[in-house]
Amino acid sequence: MRRRTFLTVTGACLTTALLPALGACSDNRPPVSIGLITKQETNPYWVTLRKVAEDTAHKAGATLTTATGDSDVDVESQRAALNDMVAKGVNGILIAPTDSKALDADIQTARDKGITVIALDTPMDPQETTNAYFGTDNTRAGELVGQYARAKIDELGLAPQVMMLNLAPGIASGENRGTGFRDGFGMPSDSSWVAGQADTQGDQATAQQAMAEALGRSPEINVVYAVNEPAALGAVEALKAAGKDLAKVVVVTIDGGCETMKNAVRPGDIDATAMQFPQNMAREGVEAIVAKVREGREPSGYLATGTELVSGSPAPGVTSKNVEYGVRTCWGGWEEARTP
Repeated sequence: MRRRTFLTVTGACLTTALLPALGACSDNRPPVSIGLITKQETNPYWVTLRKVAEDTAHKAGATLTTATGDSDVDVESQRAALNDMVAKGVNGILIAPTDSKALDADIQTARDKGITVIALDTPMDPQETTNAYFGTDNTRAGELVGQYARAKIDELGLAPQVMMLNLAPGIASGENRGTGFRDGFGMPSDSSWVAGQADTQGDQATAQQAMAEALGRSPEINVVYAVNEPAALGAVEALKAAGKDLAKVVVVTIDGGCETMKNAVRPGDIDATAMQFPQNMAREGVEAIVAKVREGREPSGYLATGTELVSGSPAPGVTSKNVEYGVRTCWGGWEEARTP
């Protein structure tokens, strides 16, 4: 287990922190306790989401308990955290599920006890397993980068040979992105354009290895779809190691993190990314549970939290924001990203 400056959930391969809002003792508003369960903290995406949730809870005078696991597929840590938060009697739980079906029974147990559960980033399947879902329209994000990649490879005059670096089976956000990419690219399900596919779990090293192996089998690959930016960065490293001319390879991905925006999209290693807004998910999620407790407003349905295509090399006929917008708007280490 990784060492952290947090309290440890009993019996879980997971760490948690209890963050009471300062001044809450003198607050006359009804108390609110919220649980937040993310996937891991290697990716700055999840760090940003947690920090914004902490700040929002602090401002609202709410108490936030956070938990995180070791990877984007760490189901058992999330199950342990859910059960622990239910036992603690929180008012609401915000969860970015590592599996869109495996936690159904645990979430239903929480809801049966009157706890509001909102999925962030990744929906459950069916979506109605939780009270509400706040996140990126992942199908649309995939469509945006698919449209861009098709327009760009056509502009280069190349016959597409596509490597798809997916997330993992059973995670709706990743599956929706892949489907959106295929639709945006105009790719039939049995298309000969697909030179290879691999599940990366959103991990940079795993993606780099998968990309290197794919290039060994299919050196003609000229389009790379990566489910997130860590996977895209791994692909770029493999392409460079193989001596590929990145000017003749179209690399697209989804996220919008500051590190990637500044160090990969701006110099052109990654051609385009569909920016997400995890800060919106965190803020809206915390505020929804506070409103449920204090005002009786029930969260329900789906709230799209935004996505924008960002590129330093626009593609014909595809609308995109420039890198300057991306650097201004990115998440995770934004202070460093804004330095020249």
